Amino acid sequence: MSSCNGNCSECGSDCADRKPESLLAELNPNASVKKVIAVVSGKGGVGKSTVTSMLAVAMAREGKRVGVLDADITGPSAPTAFGVTECQGADEHGLYPALTRTGIQVMSINLLLDNPADPVVWRGPVIAGTVTQFWKDVIWSDVDVMFVDMPPGTGDVPLTVFQSIPVDGIIVVTSPQELVSMIVGKAVKMANMMNVPVVGLVENMSYLNCPDCGRKIPVFGESHVEETAAKFGLKVLGKVPVDPEIARAADDGRIEALPGEWLKEAAEQVEKL
Repeated sequence: MSSCNGNCSECGSDCADRKPESLLAELNPNASVKKVIAVVSGKGGVGKSTVTSMLAVAMAREGKRVGVLDADITGPSAPTAFGVTECQGADEHGLYPALTRTGIQVMSINLLLDNPADPVVWRGPVIAGTVTQFWKDVIWSDVDVMFVDMPPGTGDVPLTVFQSIPVDGIIVVTSPQELVSMIVGKAVKMANMMNVPVVGLVENMSYLNCPDCGRKIPVFGESHVEETAAKFGLKVLGKVPVDPEIARAADDGRIEALPGEWLKEAAEQVEKL
């Protein structure tokens, strides 16, 4: 059109030259985040939040400055796993995240509630808006890698995160069962729709180490993660066992003290992005 001034925001015409508007939210000007990894699962109950916390710890052990954005607003668990109860405060510049014993920065709705046991009974748009605020209003200090603990499924919040936060890749958390291929497929297809690369798969509750003989026992059935990864052209980044010590460490706020290198390869793959 001859009258076009190139500013699509001032024009209502649906022409071929119209440029799509970016939905990305601007990071707080006082914050710095170099890389964002979303941790997702096709369904609940696979231990995604625990794996997210363990990924953050594995990355910190590689010498990186790490942040955890808890986007699971109605089921927040990051503060419990890291043993933090409140943010560092706020001023005119923004909100300062909680700092764990090893320096991991954490932001979660449970750090802002008067009573962490109170349920968050909000509608989808309010929840999604809160997640965006955790990106825009929080002063993330020189974070090399941020892990976003996503709610399960493919609803409002995952869509908001993919559209409003510059996600560099996703890690899909699964468990050993027959449905894993379909569940992973849903997560991978959503990532492809959002043009976000999939870093790989982590299988949680993969096996139990027999305390007597050391044999790996598949208590939840034989693993299908290798064939599922091959089906979608993905890497298996790690297999986390069924271990009561992992649950105790997460429940007691000692996830950073948990030994083990189950997710070391995952951290190395994230570093390569």
